[in-house]
Amino acid sequence: MRTRPLKVALLGCGVVGSEVARIMTTHADDLAARIGAPVELAGVAVRRPGKVREGIDPALVTTDATALVKRGDIDVVVEVIGGIEPARSLITTAFEHGASVVSANKALLAQDGAALHATAGDHDADLYYEAAVAGAIPLIRPLRESLAGDKVNRVLGIVNGTTNFILDKMDSTGAGYQEALDEATALGYAEADPTADVEGFDAAAKAAILAGIAFHTRVRLDDVYREGMTEVTAADFASARAMGCTIKLLAICERAADGGSVTARVHPAMIPLSHPLASVRGAYNAVFVESDAAGQLMFYGPGAGGAPTASAVLGDLVAVCRNKLSGTTGPGDSAYARLPVSSMGEVVTRYHISLDVADKPGVLAQVATVFAEHGVSIDTVRQQGRQDGGGDASLVVVTHRASDASLTGTVEALRNLDTVRGVASIMRVEGE
Repeated sequence: MRTRPLKVALLGCGVVGSEVARIMTTHADDLAARIGAPVELAGVAVRRPGKVREGIDPALVTTDATALVKRGDIDVVVEVIGGIEPARSLITTAFEHGASVVSANKALLAQDGAALHATAGDHDADLYYEAAVAGAIPLIRPLRESLAGDKVNRVLGIVNGTTNFILDKMDSTGAGYQEALDEATALGYAEADPTADVEGFDAAAKAAILAGIAFHTRVRLDDVYREGMTEVTAADFASARAMGCTIKLLAICERAADGGSVTARVHPAMIPLSHPLASVRGAYNAVFVESDAAGQLMFYGPGAGGAPTASAVLGDLVAVCRNKLSGTTGPGDSAYARLPVSSMGEVVTRYHISLDVADKPGVLAQVATVFAEHGVSIDTVRQQGRQDGGGDASLVVVTHRASDASLTGTVEALRNLDTVRGVASIMRVEGE
């Protein structure tokens, strides 16, 4: 074993960073044996230097992250501060000064992953980011290494624990959205401002990363269609149960049937209770991968939290350190396919549409005509009069597969019918 340690700079020492430092310290001998050389925490960049950080030598703590990554003797920089800046500049500087990088920064990688990979390549450095998607679940490495000889056609998953906890509570207890969100906040699953989670921004960044790796095509955050889950109601869950389904916020990355394009999207969807993703409960994540040769694979586990995310960071750290010792680098950016990213309008799936309509003869025929005029075939229809004795009824239509553009045109035309009081909800049906 080499006796000179590999030096690691840690950028950020919050929930994840402190766990990374703890594991590096408590498992130092095991890490050294697995890598072939000791690893040494050479510096920790933080914003609040006065905070007590148990197990970390105060002499290692600095507020000057730029000076830390410029030292020249740093072998690996671990970035867990998040956000776009200063993370982007610090990672670029690390590459320029000879360090490889391990990052958990999904937002930055979804926005500027191609440029960061290019800079890493220019300086013969590694950029690893297993922790950026689905916490402790091994997903990035299987996609870009284990399945490198296969053709991935679809990635379908629950990649945000907060939203899954909320939707699971709504399903299992009948709670409303706000009630379930309040419980998630009280338990620490939801941030004080949950917008990034519940509006799908977090999942969309992860979808961009997954699609890029799975399809060997550059997919940026702006390419991902996104809908949040704040409008999901107890009535939607009741309709889902009537169909033998539940509701999940899904990240869906697909290759077109002809292989000529890809799509990436995040939105709530009904999935059959028989689908493996339907049984993913609480704050857990799961990702379903479909490929030509391997068939269907499912990856499941805790998708967030300090220790689980730190586990993924340390796995990358071991791999990067091994590469340093052997004078090699691991897989870089693979975007050779250069497939176009199609718009949401071209996505084809099934739909569940709930309408408030006038309760009188001929309404169903009018609605069916609108669907037919827009080329959307109806699978089932369920009509029920209002229990309050009013003159309206609830009409639920489930379609066969149709393009999103056709469905959008259908809904616009339905809203113009005098007999349609309102479109209560539109939900895609996936996983069949």
